[in-house]
Amino acid sequence: MDRRKHITWSQSQVSKENRQKLHNHKSCMVWLTGLSGSGKSTIANIVQTKLYELNMSTYLLDGDNLRHGINKNLGFSSEDRKENIRRTAEIGKLFVDAGIVFLAALISPFEEDRKLARFLFTEDEFIEIYVECSLEECELRDPKGLYKKARLGEIKNFTGIDQIYEPPQSPDLVISTNSKSPEECANELVNYLIERLK
Repeated sequence: MDRRKHITWSQSQVSKENRQKLHNHKSCMVWLTGLSGSGKSTIANIVQTKLYELNMSTYLLDGDNLRHGINKNLGFSSEDRKENIRRTAEIGKLFVDAGIVFLAALISPFEEDRKLARFLFTEDEFIEIYVECSLEECELRDPKGLYKKARLGEIKNFTGIDQIYEPPQSPDLVISTNSKSPEECANELVNYLIERLK
């Protein structure tokens, strides 16, 4: 039995547009994707701070933090990664409806899953940022020691080692962290967002 047949959407009297006016800016989902160690979380944190200092309402969800709470029952198989992305996108949709600039920093290795996430939003509300960094550089950084563990076989289904990463085919913005500092990358993204959110 399809339970959804017996569920009716309850329409709020306060609209997304009302909430955006309250915050004095448009809302959007900013999706940062890239290999582990590429700098997604670092950049997202700097961006969040800079937007906050510009009096913009923001919220950041990091992939690891999600796995401590709402996604703690998920592993790293392709199926679990798909569900991880779906839940994150649904959370993001709620924040965008609330008038917030919502940043999510997740590896999100599969193009199909990211496309399904984008599908939940209107065209101008989902901004995909490819945080580009070579596997070699990410392994050199290895801030959490995960690549070393993956190479030793202690971690399975690790993106870039024994699970593929599919770079975005048409990202809204590519930020290369091979040669730029986190601050430079964050400034590039902030400038881009300010233009989009006017």
